[in-house]
Amino acid sequence: MEELLREYLPILVFLAVAAGLGLVLILAAVVLAVRNPDPEKVSAYECGFNAFDDARMKFDVRFYLVSILFIIFDLEIAFLFPWAVGFKDMSDVGFWSMMVFLGVLTIGFAYEWKKGALEWQ
Repeated sequence: MEELLREYLPILVFLAVAAGLGLVLILAAVVLAVRNPDPEKVSAYECGFNAFDDARMKFDVRFYLVSILFIIFDLEIAFLFPWAVGFKDMSDVGFWSMMVFLGVLTIGFAYEWKKGALEWQ
């Protein structure tokens, strides 16, 4: 039993420190938080609508479009990193398959740009 405790003691200490730090931060937020935010803080910032409005109101579809474009190009980078790491061990098939992938994304980006999806009025 003593050997088992010795092996798991660092994990238990880590969990205790993590739980303690989490509780301290939550309690500090409760104690130190501002209860009366000014109108500037609750005003519309990047989302384009008031922060404390009806949750079922309609808003512009461009917000969805920008988020989908971000996800698409973020995933492109997520595919490029492992490809670049393994590039020297790759054959010509791996290179050209990535070029086709990047070509399709470039054509999609040009189409979105031409249609004005990136313009914000």
